Amino acid sequence: MNLAYTMAPGRGDTDLILFKLANALAARGLRCCGTVQINSERGDTGPCDMDVRVLPDGPVLRISQDLGRSARGCRLDPAALEAAVALVSSSLVLGADVLIVNKFGKHEAEGRGFRAVIAEALSKGIPVVVGVNALNLPAFEEFSEGLGRCLPCEISALADWVVGLGCSCVHAA
Repeated sequence: MNLAYTMAPGRGDTDLILFKLANALAARGLRCCGTVQINSERGDTGPCDMDVRVLPDGPVLRISQDLGRSARGCRLDPAALEAAVALVSSSLVLGADVLIVNKFGKHEAEGRGFRAVIAEALSKGIPVVVGVNALNLPAFEEFSEGLGRCLPCEISALADWVVGLGCSCVHAA
């Protein structure tokens, strides 16, 4: 199973690395499917806005809800996340060299979100790179049955892993 995950200690660092990874792999001619997260600071000093870009060149979707400056808890918009999942699933049917998922988050930990898309990619032999945070690492390890490979949160290490698998740019399923 070609499943790798990466973690970075700083807030938003994993998002940035996976965004740059997708660009680097695309520049090498690989077809990337999945999502990368783009965090945008807000002028009102509230929490950042969270958007995902559907790969390879799909739309950008806002996946965060504005709950106000004093709100606590999860700001994820579940409907927007599931819209992104549906777009990625449709894109994966066209074939891919790699699936990149910005985060194995709360929804994936609870059995929703990108879990089925990750499993589908793996069943087709498509390598998968996933961002994971410490909170959801136990759920990811259970999901992956301990077979996910932890890689440094560095573009070169992640790109070398994908390319080293011998991805042959199989764009059609």
